[in-house]
Amino acid sequence: MPTEIELLRDLVAIPSVSGTEEAVARFLAATAGRAGLDAVRDDASVTLAVDSGHPGPTLAFISHLDVVPPGEGWTRDPFVPVVEGDRLYGRGSGDAKASVAAMTLAAADVAGALGRGRLLVIMGYGEETRNTTMGTAVARAGRVDAAVVGEPTNLEVAVAQRGLMMADLIGRGDQRHAGYADEDGGFTNAITALARDLARLDGVVNERTHSILGLTTVTPTMLSAGVSRNVTPPAAKAVLDIRSTPAWPHDQLGAALAERLECELVITSDRLVPCETPPDSALLAAIRRVRPAIRSFGSPTCSDWVFVRHADAVKCGPGTSRRSHTPDEYVDLSEVTAARSFYAAVAKEYLA
Repeated sequence: MPTEIELLRDLVAIPSVSGTEEAVARFLAATAGRAGLDAVRDDASVTLAVDSGHPGPTLAFISHLDVVPPGEGWTRDPFVPVVEGDRLYGRGSGDAKASVAAMTLAAADVAGALGRGRLLVIMGYGEETRNTTMGTAVARAGRVDAAVVGEPTNLEVAVAQRGLMMADLIGRGDQRHAGYADEDGGFTNAITALARDLARLDGVVNERTHSILGLTTVTPTMLSAGVSRNVTPPAAKAVLDIRSTPAWPHDQLGAALAERLECELVITSDRLVPCETPPDSALLAAIRRVRPAIRSFGSPTCSDWVFVRHADAVKCGPGTSRRSHTPDEYVDLSEVTAARSFYAAVAKEYLA
């Protein structure tokens, strides 16, 4: 059986930009099989299972095999893993192949050592895109009572996660020759109408604050308008990036924004709902027994947590989130080793 560092190095060396995960999925399934794990690879995931042989809950370790494109600015080949000191460099090293390696080998470590229930390791595809397969993979897995989502958190535990809504805010107006705009009665400039609403966005839904994540933010990120330099536009559009919290369910948030803004609001995506760990979490209690000094926090980034949000779940993994998607992405190898031991200990404690 490889070490967690050897497995991570092999995973990083197999390019798996979203949509091209087949080679890395085949490799992981084969490696897990050689480690004695029950491995199933299909069009949604590589799923590994460790069954205690006794009735009990199902704990899932979930993460993803895809990575974002390398982009520019690298000083190393992004798919040639390089170890320098305590760091391993390469695309996906932290996000999230470090979690994949540690979770896989932790499952092998606990085979035969679980007191009850079963452990699943579910590694999905396409998480970095709109086409994540985790929803399908979780549905196929059957009942999941608790889950640890493997994403880079420096091995601290996220107990809440922001959601993401995307919306178009569209101002409507009258198309006119710009030279006569002020002479036409009842004239509306779409850009001006949109600008008034953009000025209202700061604090527009600030009456609800989440105890961990704080306020929902509504941020315009793109603007488009115009037919020609001397023509007033019939429409002007702003793209809104809305980072939500559990204080605002998405249906209520969309309704509040539509009521408070004058321009047309079109919700273009609302599937990435906010998540939080239940206050009576048995999983979090087990984690604290394993590691009493662990720090809990709220995560600003989205993940496949949304597909296990009805279970008792947290997000926790090796790596630094701010290094995700950057050139010269890296992970600290000591965290990867610690993660393997941590995941194994959590599985044994929760399924004792």
